[in-house]
Amino acid sequence: MLPIPDIGSLSATRLAARLQARELRALDVVEACLARIAARDPEILAWTAIDADYARRQAHALDSGPIRGPLHGIPIGVKDIMDTAALPTGYGSPIYAGHQPDSDAACVTAALAAGAVVLGKTASTEFACQSPPATVNPRNPAHTPGGSSSGSAAAIADGMVPLAFGTQTAGSIIRPASYCGVVGYKPTFGTIEREGTKLVAQSLDTIGALARTVADAALLVGVIAGRPDIANLQPAPDKLRIGFCRTSDWTAVASDSAVLLESAVARLVAAGARMTSVELPSRYAGLGDAHAAIQGYEAVRNLAAELAAHRRQLTPPLLAMLDEGSMVSAARYEESLRLVRACRRELANVMGDCQVLLGASATSEAPEGLEFTGSPVMNRTWTALHVPCVNVPAARGPKGLPVGAQIIGRVGDDARTLAAADWIQRQLQQA
Repeated sequence: MLPIPDIGSLSATRLAARLQARELRALDVVEACLARIAARDPEILAWTAIDADYARRQAHALDSGPIRGPLHGIPIGVKDIMDTAALPTGYGSPIYAGHQPDSDAACVTAALAAGAVVLGKTASTEFACQSPPATVNPRNPAHTPGGSSSGSAAAIADGMVPLAFGTQTAGSIIRPASYCGVVGYKPTFGTIEREGTKLVAQSLDTIGALARTVADAALLVGVIAGRPDIANLQPAPDKLRIGFCRTSDWTAVASDSAVLLESAVARLVAAGARMTSVELPSRYAGLGDAHAAIQGYEAVRNLAAELAAHRRQLTPPLLAMLDEGSMVSAARYEESLRLVRACRRELANVMGDCQVLLGASATSEAPEGLEFTGSPVMNRTWTALHVPCVNVPAARGPKGLPVGAQIIGRVGDDARTLAAADWIQRQLQQA
């Protein structure tokens, strides 16, 4: 009789190794996840759809056949803006209640082909934009888990599943990861195919991962993208060179969070990192407004059908965002794209000899209440620039909630960014 695993204590990479060695059965891993969900999700509300029989059938097929791939037997959560043929996909909106797509999103297809078990759908804000789901933060249910990847972050933080998909248009992976105290990885834009995923802004939307360790997040993204350089995490170089980058938005960071991040920087220096301060050129200060213009302009067009046919079913915050986006002229949109492209081209030189930058993942600990998922101001610049970003838990704030550090790399330099983030996560955990 094989042992039933303690899902909360095993990383996805360790689970994968044991499943492929047949030291664990996929069915037992699935049952452990389902038991945790049954015990905890009535409070956390991380999931919008769970089909236990479907999950068991997938696991049984894996246990009965050959090893299918690097994710063999690993349960995953799928954000509810990604199509699934076997489970309803609501896009976080009552407009699509009970909607059953005909096929899986490309990322779900790739996960299944690699042996993953689709456990269920995780809650998203409305069209991954504004109004939050009912999901609470497992670290303190009176606080938001962040958004829009609310359910994925909460499910990982509560030990319900080892891996989950997220998406980011502004800060929808990095911020909830910070609030919930887990790893969030937004890859370089375009790393994972988005077909079958509901788009808000095609120039910004990026599929990524929520996990408990950097190696776990790298495994999911690397396998789905067909990128062994990402999936097989390498050690960071000795004397890692890190640029502490506050950006022009640093004034939005709460003073206690700023102090905690500066303390984390000091700990990394003590551990052997070479730290320098990196200041972005003055025109980068316009990237936040440029991001907002791009997102608004594209969201109005991507959600045009819903706006025309179902306006009364859209929430006031989303309507306000769309109304604001409708005011963005084509000229302003093109101007914003030009600024972003120019800054993107020169960022590698701005970083100098730093392998990565380090900044704030969010402006503070998770805000109290569930009506507001927090400000994405610390994420907009990096999302617009298409660079890889990783949140790693850095500290606990005065309310006892997590504060994350955001690790930023060059476009396409995901493997080195992840290696640095993995080293940083291990150093801060030891402190």
